[in-house]
Amino acid sequence: VQLQASGGGLVQSGGSLRLSCVYSGRTFSFLYMGWFRQAPGKERAFVARINWINTNTYYTDSVKGRFTISKDNAKNTMYLQMNSVRPEDTAIYYCAGARYGSGNRERDYDYWGQGTLVTVSS
Repeated sequence: VQLQASGGGLVQSGGSLRLSCVYSGRTFSFLYMGWFRQAPGKERAFVARINWINTNTYYTDSVKGRFTISKDNAKNTMYLQMNSVRPEDTAIYYCAGARYGSGNRERDYDYWGQGTLVTVSS
């Protein structure tokens, strides 16, 4: 399995950005795909996840109503649409795949992309 995240960049507070994660390989074994982020000086944290089969979604409280996770199997791509971004959303964003667990914890994920940096200016 390979995951390739992209789409990061510099965006003003209140703006929008869409991250993409192209996946390949044995992704049929996934239960979930998710997005995590690591802010400067902080540990990596869960952002959102999508159920591989029924596409149910789940978000951390701080991004609910602002971020949307989705996937397009025809394009082998997962997305994170980020709207109304805030300076505290500044982080390296990672996409990941999980074969087990609830999909809400970092330890559930055993496949990771390389990360893409999002910087939100105030």
